Amino acid sequence: MTDNTVVVVGGGAWGTALACVAARAGQHAVLLCRDSSVAEALNTDRCNPRYLPGISLPDRIEAATDPGVLGRAGTVILAIPAQSLRAALPALAPLIAPGATLINTAKGIELGTGLPLSRVIADICPDHPQAVLSGPSFATDVAQGKPTAVTLAAGDEAAALDLCRALSSDSFRAYASADMTGVETGGALKNVYAIAAGVVIGLGFGESAKAALITRAFVELRRLGAAMGGQAETYLGLSGFGDLMLSCSSPQSRNFGYGMALGRGEDLTGRPLAEGAATVQIAGHIAQEHGVSAPILQATRRLIAGEIAPKDAVEALLSRPVKEEF
Repeated sequence: MTDNTVVVVGGGAWGTALACVAARAGQHAVLLCRDSSVAEALNTDRCNPRYLPGISLPDRIEAATDPGVLGRAGTVILAIPAQSLRAALPALAPLIAPGATLINTAKGIELGTGLPLSRVIADICPDHPQAVLSGPSFATDVAQGKPTAVTLAAGDEAAALDLCRALSSDSFRAYASADMTGVETGGALKNVYAIAAGVVIGLGFGESAKAALITRAFVELRRLGAAMGGQAETYLGLSGFGDLMLSCSSPQSRNFGYGMALGRGEDLTGRPLAEGAATVQIAGHIAQEHGVSAPILQATRRLIAGEIAPKDAVEALLSRPVKEEF
């Protein structure tokens, strides 16, 4: 990194947690917030009561609302929702220091274009090196300094290793990869399958059914990810199998919680953002374009589109023709 100032864009739970990561790794961490009350609470009380209530944050974090701080950063971590990146970046791009590395942490595929988020960022910030961070991690765990491991991918492994060393600490370990496409697609697609797993539990079908769904979902994820250009071994790691397991196992996952509510027939109005609900729409089209069989993904797409009821979606999957597993 050209400078040890790391600016994290996004004062929500995940952005705050990533600022904690940078601070614990010895970097000067600046959290760029839209909400001045969040910035004030962090600077005065060392907490983010709106998004991470009850968690004390490291003293090394500085909170700011002026995007001019981007000019001080050697590394900029983007903690912006996937479908908001294209709208948010143009105002920030001219302020980012020349040569600063942009690390994207959102997980999704752009709905309008079907582009991976790295392409969206490259369209707007073409002169900046990029990386992507993904893996099994809940913001509350990371913010509290609980042990966490993720994958950090860049255009080449040497650059990825440099970033991993800069952000790793006793509680946060980043593993390097040069497969940005694999890490991106694994992170995006697991959100879809977390919704499907939540539906299974919401319907009351139990842990055995969920385990079966996760196993078959992983087959689909690897199949579709490879068709989109990811390397097969990447999906066996933290940003593939690891993230899928975590996201399908706990209501702390917004996508899993969304699926549970869907399975129970609850009103979804006002629920926290579930990126998988947007991703599944474009991922279903991508699977069709590549000729990839993805019955769980397509059933989830139809379910969210209101074309089929939750119970009917599961029964349709169970009634598929019997075949060999491998």
